[in-house]
Amino acid sequence: MSYASSSQGLSARRTSAQVAALVFGIIFLVIGVLGFIPGITANYSALYFSGYDSEAVLLGVFQVSVLHNVVHLLLGFLGLWMARTHSSAKTYLIGAGVLYLLLFIYGLIIPLNGAWNFVPFNWADNWLHLGLGAVMIILGFALGDDRARSGSGSRGSPGEGSIPN
Repeated sequence: MSYASSSQGLSARRTSAQVAALVFGIIFLVIGVLGFIPGITANYSALYFSGYDSEAVLLGVFQVSVLHNVVHLLLGFLGLWMARTHSSAKTYLIGAGVLYLLLFIYGLIIPLNGAWNFVPFNWADNWLHLGLGAVMIILGFALGDDRARSGSGSRGSPGEGSIPN
């Protein structure tokens, strides 16, 4: 039985982009779950579905709501799913990075105590969005195909990850 590649794009050896997408996916899943745990999320009784009046604060720093937590869970699952191939992992990193940069800009433009802050965000969220966006985009562009450079892509049947993008 060979695990080198399958029709689903899964491989025994992942590229750096695939590993990065997996790591971000896992982190977002963990953050999404932690947002629903009292104690880790302060003011848990003020966790509302959405809106700036949701005063729940993850790790005592990041304002969250049910919607905010669900978005983290969705981004986490998307990261795990898109980590299956090299090209989709790069797409995830760049796409989610652009999304976070747009959220950073959105968070700068809207009044944080107004109706447009429906997710909700606070200043800690805004700066985190800037950092995440920048790191994810840089990784998406910088992480090439490890197997193509190392020559290990020649064993077994070539998967999508063995073709440089």
